[in-house]
Amino acid sequence: MVQGVREFLDSKAGKVVSVGLLVVALGAIAVSVKANFGQSDAAAISTDRTFIDATTGKPFKHSLSPGEKIPVKAPSGGNTGYSAESCYWTKDGQKKDDPTWVLLNETIGKRGPTFCPDCGRLVVGHNPGALPGIKTPPTQ
Repeated sequence: MVQGVREFLDSKAGKVVSVGLLVVALGAIAVSVKANFGQSDAAAISTDRTFIDATTGKPFKHSLSPGEKIPVKAPSGGNTGYSAESCYWTKDGQKKDDPTWVLLNETIGKRGPTFCPDCGRLVVGHNPGALPGIKTPPTQ
């Protein structure tokens, strides 16, 4: 039996099969190493965030690095990037799939509540999503 395996591996088809198995094994090792030693989902959530440029009002993605302070450098050039809150409501109180990103008044030192510019509903820190059974936030 061992002799038969050696003969197969010495053939052209055997070499192709062994190289293929080696590639698959290396791929599995790479996936395993990345999954076990790469950035965790919790770490990605804490560093990869959506910010709003207070100068332009436009949202942008940014990955925080250790020791980086907020406000972060925004696309407009200044340190005017603040953490954004998501609003998943429509004007008629329905759920929408893509959020409207909102800059809270309290974040930039303004007084008073913050309302979503899209739906007009109240937005608070750690704004809850639009889930079944959740009462729609008040409007202005």
